[in-house]
Amino acid sequence: MRRRYFFPPLALPFLLLLVLLLPILFFLFAGTITLAFQRLGLPLPVAYTLFWAALIGSFINLPITEVTSYGPIVKVKEVSFFGITYPIPYVDWGEQKTVIAVNVGGALVPLSIVTYEVLRLILIQDYSLLAKALVATLIASVIIHSFARPVRGLGIAVPTLIPPLVAIALALIIGDNKPLVAYMSGTMGVLIGADLMNMDKIKQLGAPMASIGGAGTFDGIFLAGILAVLLV
Repeated sequence: MRRRYFFPPLALPFLLLLVLLLPILFFLFAGTITLAFQRLGLPLPVAYTLFWAALIGSFINLPITEVTSYGPIVKVKEVSFFGITYPIPYVDWGEQKTVIAVNVGGALVPLSIVTYEVLRLILIQDYSLLAKALVATLIASVIIHSFARPVRGLGIAVPTLIPPLVAIALALIIGDNKPLVAYMSGTMGVLIGADLMNMDKIKQLGAPMASIGGAGTFDGIFLAGILAVLLV
């Protein structure tokens, strides 16, 4: 039998255009993040290194502990009828284990940047800016925690735009429009308010792994800081 396949006439040109645009979009994305790092006072080689560390590290989760809980688990049993096997799902009560991990790109990279900036402020004795950044981080943590919700089977969810908007507002109100205040309150606000302050709810999630900064480069921790720095 002869088969005919029909394709929209513009499908191939659009596919070629997409292939050509992907490298351009990647370089724009890389340039945007590098620019944000430079606004924090980081040298260009360091900014490039951090970008690649965040990108590659987004695929790396480092397990730190494991928690055990008991709850309903969906299992499947097989039933044979007239020689045909049917999978039958059912709910049973059993032990659930959740691995708590830290994502390199989504958590450790932002944390290393914040640590560097804090030490730099201490060395240059700019305690005023450091105090403003710490106060903004505390306020951001409380606000973001109020929006954070545990989603069973997924993790702790926060509306995407809340962290950067909170960080921008705090940078304008408290931090004299300083990028460091925006970045620190944006990243640490999510890390503390959404993740660390909800550690007691990990057992309720029913997920095999709960990764802090788990979505890596596109996680709220990482993007909150980048967007806040670019917009202040």
